[in-house]
Amino acid sequence: MNWGILILFIAIILFGVLAFRGISALILAPLVTCFVLIFAPIFAGQNIAILDGLKTQFMPAAANYVSSYFLVFFVGAIFGAVYQFTGAAKSIAKWLAGMCQGKFVAPIIMCITGLLTYGGISGFVVFFVIYPIALQMFRSANLTRRLIPAAISAGCWTWSMYGPGSPSIQNVIPIDILGTTPTAAFVPSLIATVASLVMIFAWLEYRARSFSKRGFYFHDDRMRTQLSPEELQEDDPNEVLPNPIVALIPIIVILVLFNVPIFNGAGLPVETSVFAGVVLAVILFFPRIEGGISGWIKVFNKGAADSGVSILNTAIVVGFGGVVQNTQGFTDLVASLQKLEMNPLIFVMITVAVCAGACGSASGGMGVAFNALKDVYAALGANFEYVHRIGAIAAGTLDTLPHQGAQITLLGICKCTHKEAYFDIAITQIAIPFITCFLFIALASMGL
Repeated sequence: MNWGILILFIAIILFGVLAFRGISALILAPLVTCFVLIFAPIFAGQNIAILDGLKTQFMPAAANYVSSYFLVFFVGAIFGAVYQFTGAAKSIAKWLAGMCQGKFVAPIIMCITGLLTYGGISGFVVFFVIYPIALQMFRSANLTRRLIPAAISAGCWTWSMYGPGSPSIQNVIPIDILGTTPTAAFVPSLIATVASLVMIFAWLEYRARSFSKRGFYFHDDRMRTQLSPEELQEDDPNEVLPNPIVALIPIIVILVLFNVPIFNGAGLPVETSVFAGVVLAVILFFPRIEGGISGWIKVFNKGAADSGVSILNTAIVVGFGGVVQNTQGFTDLVASLQKLEMNPLIFVMITVAVCAGACGSASGGMGVAFNALKDVYAALGANFEYVHRIGAIAAGTLDTLPHQGAQITLLGICKCTHKEAYFDIAITQIAIPFITCFLFIALASMGL
């Protein structure tokens, strides 16, 4: 038995259990890192001082992540705040929801959240914008609330995250580290993304019908937390929202600027593209914020504050990954996988998924895996275009284990427990993305 590898698995389990108990990542990541720094060196014959390990491994990894991706988080959070407080995101959501006319409610919610996040709006913003809309749609269709968390998060963290051209952080990290493009491996990426969307759509609709056949409806006394009278109120039918077509314009502009080769044969950096979207959105929706400049300053302040919290929670977990990748156990684990002589893309999939699971973060796990194993991927002969896409898909698998902070947050918003809602989250965001990984590998093997 390799004790070094065992210590890492214990650390991951400890991370999950404590996160499940509601401990903040800001406390949890340093705490579990100390566990690794204490026990991992013992079985490797090393002696690393805890404080030295935190200063020379943990903090540099966290700081490097902030340095590399703060602007991405910052402009994304600002854009999300603009769309939240002007009602632009709600306008798009209601417009799309109206198209389904009470049919395919759970899959339509997934499509709405996916469209918004594909357009650059932060997943955390989407949670708060979409939940009230989802609640009204589920009540009208008399569907169980147990599916709401999966419907919302499946749109945020599957096909919209790893689809070609997405401005998501998971699509930006490989560009920076591997030197690829936003649409890397476009044809197999597009096929795999569409297949993923279709599979999730079908699963959510199947589960909605299955729940109804078994007597699970919107009002369900078996659920631990019941809704408050305020949550059961209908939306104001007289609420004036922006025109949904106009609301889509900044999103389209972001995608065009990020993907169309208009600058030295390539699209603009994601930070520049999203910033342009922010400027355009402010121009289009300026009258919708009361108080003029003073009101807009409050919106920007909210977005800026959200970006700080978001990137710090991710970076601090990346710091944990930075310590893990320097342990003998991690080296032994990678060596063991290499000895299996597997397809290079399967090796990429496994290593990125394991790192994402260890970090409880898709972007954090991807950053750790790519920084630590880029040379190994190259030595195995893996095409970096394929590595980019399979890494982005695989990052969104084991990051969705029960300890993921974002899932805990969403379940709290939706007033659901893991027991009530996690199974469908696991199917849509672990099982189906793994199937998507293998589909992509098959397409890549065919030379597409």
